[in-house]
This record gives sequence, C-alpha cells and structure tokens, in this order.
Amino acid sequence: MMLGDKRRNDFPILHQTVNDEPLVYLDNAATTQKPRQVLEAMSYYDEHDHANVHRGVHTLGARATEAYEAARENVRQFIHAHSTKEVLFTRGTTTSLNWVAQSYGDVAVEAGDDILLSYAEHHANLVPWQQLAKRKQANLVYIDLDEEGRLDMTDFQTKLSSKTKIVALAHVTNVLGTIQPIKEIARLTHEVGGVIVVDGAQSVPHMAVDVQNLDVDFYAFSGHKMYGPTGIGVLYGKEKWLEQMSPVEFGGEMIEFVHLYDSTWADLPWKFEAGTPNMTGAIGLSAAIDYLTTIGMTTVMQHEQALMADVLPRLQAIEGVTVFGPSSPSEHAGVIAFNIDGIHPHDVATAMDMQGVAVRAGHHCAQPLMKWLDVHATNRASLGLYTTQADLDQFIQAVIATKEFFQNGTI
Repeated sequence: MMLGDKRRNDFPILHQTVNDEPLVYLDNAATTQKPRQVLEAMSYYDEHDHANVHRGVHTLGARATEAYEAARENVRQFIHAHSTKEVLFTRGTTTSLNWVAQSYGDVAVEAGDDILLSYAEHHANLVPWQQLAKRKQANLVYIDLDEEGRLDMTDFQTKLSSKTKIVALAHVTNVLGTIQPIKEIARLTHEVGGVIVVDGAQSVPHMAVDVQNLDVDFYAFSGHKMYGPTGIGVLYGKEKWLEQMSPVEFGGEMIEFVHLYDSTWADLPWKFEAGTPNMTGAIGLSAAIDYLTTIGMTTVMQHEQALMADVLPRLQAIEGVTVFGPSSPSEHAGVIAFNIDGIHPHDVATAMDMQGVAVRAGHHCAQPLMKWLDVHATNRASLGLYTTQADLDQFIQAVIATKEFFQNGTI
C-alpha cells in the first residue's frame, strides 16, 4: 500500500465530494491540509494549556511557555540547526524573508553592491530585495535559467563577484518544482564573501533539510506548507549574523530594559519576537513536525518521486498540453506547471474543479517567471504525502475531459 493510501484517513477534509465527485486535492504548493494529529494537538493546547508565554509564574503560563519553547527545539532538531538561538518564529516565509532584507540587508548592503536572484523566485523572495536595492542603491542581478527552467550555474558563476553581498534563491521553485543545488551555491557564494538566503517553503515539506550541511546563512519556511497551521513560520539564521542584526519589530517580549529614551534588547531568539506570539500555531507546527518525523522525510520524498514518475510522462503525452520545467520526473519536487493549448488556465481550473480536482491557476506569485515562460498564467498541480495513485488517475482523466470539452463541447 502506498503512503497516500496509508495516511489518507489522517486528513478529515479529504473525505468529501466536490461537485458530486471525490475530492482530489492537488493544491499543496499553496497550502497543505492538516492531519487529525495536528488538529488535536492545537485543540488540546487551547482547551488545557493556553496562556501568554514568558510572562506569568502561574501554572498555565508555565505550561504554555514550556510547550512553546519545546516547539522551537523541535524545529531545531527537524532542520538540524546548531542552537535554538538560531530558530525564530515568524508569521511565515514572507515575514522571514522581509526580516532578513530589512535587518541584515540594510547593514550589509551598500551602494553599488550586487544582490543575485533568479527569474523563478516567488514574489516573497523578490520584492523585499527590490526594496532593499532601492533603499541602498544596490544592483539586482538576475541569474539565467536554462531551457527547462533550471538555474544556469555557468551564468551564476559568471555573475558572482566580490560585489555580491546576498544570493537569494528558492531551494525548490514554487512553479516549476525545480530543485536547486543549494549546497554548491552556498559554497560558491561564501568564496566571494557573500551570504545565501534560501526560500525553503517548497522544500521543507518534501525532503530532509539540514541547514548546517547545506551551510546556508538564512533559511525560511512556513507551517501551512508542511501540514501545519497558517500564521506560523520559521526563520533560521546563523547565530553570528543574528547577533549582529537589529530587531525589525519593537514592543513587549523583545526587550531587556526599557528606559525613558532608550531600550536594550533581549537575548536571541526573543529579541526578534515582539508582542504576543502565535502559541497555538507553534504547537501546531511542532505537531506537524512530529507527524512528518514519524513517517520519515525520506519516505515522503520517495513516495512523491514515485507519483511524479507516473504522472509527469502521462501528462506530457497528452496532445495539446504543454508542461513547463524539467522533462525528467526526478527533477520535480512535487510540483507540475502546465497549460492546455488555447484554453485559459482559469477556465481549465474551473472545469477541473467541476470534476472534483483542485488545481491552482494564475501567475502563482511569480510574474517575472511567467514573462520568462512567455505566458500570462499556468495551471499548477502539486502533490502531497496523502496524494494517491487514484488521485493522479482522476487528475489525468480530468485534463483529458477538459481539453475535449473546450474543443468539442462534451465531457
């Protein structure tokens, strides 16, 4: 029995019909569903342990603080960070990347310096660097992609120089699903004295991540992409950089002493976490990590690779369907972008929804990549650990039926 069949019963939301068809949820790159284990952990905390953290000596306050900090330790172990000082809780990947751009970037980048990006970045890993470049009169330098949307490493090495202060890339791109060679990129970046900032939103749910082995300087990801709740995310940063950085938000929790005209900051990691944090979110994220750890990230990756090896060639074989990104299934991490010739992606997604299949249509917060692909939008199907072979069969049937409907007027 495949992993998806074994684990499907853990996800209550999947057991429903949509438009009188069994739900096939293939929008996991946008957000994943939560297993019962995560829902129950969050509910238990809210019903039994909820209180504000770090502020009270009463029993509930102590239990809430213990659970919240235990979640931080669980994150540390999951991504193999050196210390919990390097694990900051944020609202999600977007917040994490903005903190780096605003705090580290404002100190490290000067006029004339280079910030290297690729055309395949999510807006969350592009717009903050645009704003930093404007503030500091720095240069945004874009790394070319090859014909299948992979990072052109020759072009990267050509553009990398002593002027490069920041390289900001996705570990897995959110439209094409391309897996970037982050460890090699980090090594080359460090050789010229730069730092590497990684958008890990699409990698952490699909593969084991070891930030020390990758030797990345910053790594950002979100709970809701990895079977946890929305509103909680993580910024990993090497302690040496976080110590030098100033907080981005100010108020309670993040202070050491407040005087009339000046203040001092708390130690890491709390100096960055102003205000009452999302305690329930942290407990949910920790439960999601427990869930994934029980399964094993190698098992998750192998399951999704087996599904991709099945579905990608079948989709590529349908006449009139264009599949974007690498042609090899092994180079996709759970994401497929495609279009049906002559049919707007929104119409495709609507027709597929009528058949119970949930895919996403649009620019996927990657408008520069859409321009590079020479399209206005694409459809995107994205896999999860609960995706089954039956899901993929229904997906392929829906693509064929949608194409025939718009061509011939019948399904």
